[in-house]
Amino acid sequence: MNIVKQPIAIICLSPNSGGMEIDSIKLAKKLSNYSKVVMIVSKGYFIESKKDDYVGFNDIKLETISFKSNLGPSIIINARQIVQKYGIKNVIFFGASELKSLYFSFLGLDINLIVRHGTTKSRPKKDWFHRLIYSDVNYHVSICKHLENNVNYIIPFGQTTEAKLIYSSFEFNKPSHIRQEKLTLLHVGRIADAKGQIDAIKACKVLVDNNIDFVFNIVGGYDEPYKDEFTKFYNSCEYKDKINLVGFTNDVQSYIQKSDIFLFPSLGEGLSNAFLEAMTNNLVCFSYDNTSFPELKDIGLYFKMIENKNIDMLKNNLLEVVQNLELEKEKSLPNNNLISELFSVKKEMNSYMEILK
Repeated sequence: MNIVKQPIAIICLSPNSGGMEIDSIKLAKKLSNYSKVVMIVSKGYFIESKKDDYVGFNDIKLETISFKSNLGPSIIINARQIVQKYGIKNVIFFGASELKSLYFSFLGLDINLIVRHGTTKSRPKKDWFHRLIYSDVNYHVSICKHLENNVNYIIPFGQTTEAKLIYSSFEFNKPSHIRQEKLTLLHVGRIADAKGQIDAIKACKVLVDNNIDFVFNIVGGYDEPYKDEFTKFYNSCEYKDKINLVGFTNDVQSYIQKSDIFLFPSLGEGLSNAFLEAMTNNLVCFSYDNTSFPELKDIGLYFKMIENKNIDMLKNNLLEVVQNLELEKEKSLPNNNLISELFSVKKEMNSYMEILK
């Protein structure tokens, strides 16, 4: 390890098992090549139990906090003690609600506070209390232009706060398709409201109507408040035997390799790593025209972007792609090189080195 920066704490206190939590683990591993890194996570939840399934953590310290409220003494006291214990000078925070406590944790300490934004926020937070808790943030890091614009609109900036756009990197694989006996579709993401699984399943009706055999793998665990609604829809689907609910898995890559089409009509993405990974592996990808997807079009990536919430148009385009699948795959081939250039580890780390102490 070549230590070039002062100690870093990556804080992600979310109990969930989605993209933000996985991204925090991956960033910790990448930054451990440049500094001492401590991860501060919620005790007994996903990151604590699953971190070693994603990256080797030999050089990273893990600290946990047990808490019942996002604003309370447990986070305030424990986070402060951990930061002082390791001489932390840089904090990268993944999340939102717990910042209320972290503001008080860091009072009087010399902390370079970076808030990393990966999801779209809907309600402005510019009342006096949010202006206070965001006042000590040094940098707001967004992972795409859509989120950068969203942050500028939603989040109050302190007098010295700066905005920074840093694309998240990931490992790139040479396209390696494992041909299946039937057409194979894929969706990756938590089964949650606005993630697009229901619209994607509805779109598959066009394949049933045209006697096209297929399997649709849906990879991701449930967002518990949404589970009953999704299960009710799934059980009522007349072709549910073609819909494979994989659940959470660490081996997403194997499902990507077996797939032809990535069907992802999400309504609320920041910037989906799964979508980019599918494109690098030469899947023909579908999205709605919202959030970060127009940005991906603007940088030259090839995929099918459908009018927002227009399931009929999604059906028509899906059928057209399936009927011309090899041609569509050929059009998708340049995506790999373009993504590997724009979303490289070197580029991401160089950007972080500019803002870390």
